[in-house]
Amino acid sequence: MPNTKSAARRVRSSARRALMNRRSKTRLKTLERRLDDAVKAGKKDEAVKALREASSALDKAAKKGVVHWGRTDRKKSRLALEVKRMK
Repeated sequence: MPNTKSAARRVRSSARRALMNRRSKTRLKTLERRLDDAVKAGKKDEAVKALREASSALDKAAKKGVVHWGRTDRKKSRLALEVKRMK
């Protein structure tokens, strides 16, 4: 229980920020899963499109501070390598 008005505001804003971060991370996982499914199915066109969407979403999340830039760069690199290794 917050003791001051400003603490109560911080609790509300923290909850709002946590919700937005959770949504963003869930979307990232969904896009990564979609790319992985396309790669496993051997669908090159879908994989390239999914890679573009996932890269964009990762960059936006890093820009907003939801995920660290290093994680973003590492994920993008590994996802691109998966697509590149497709037949």
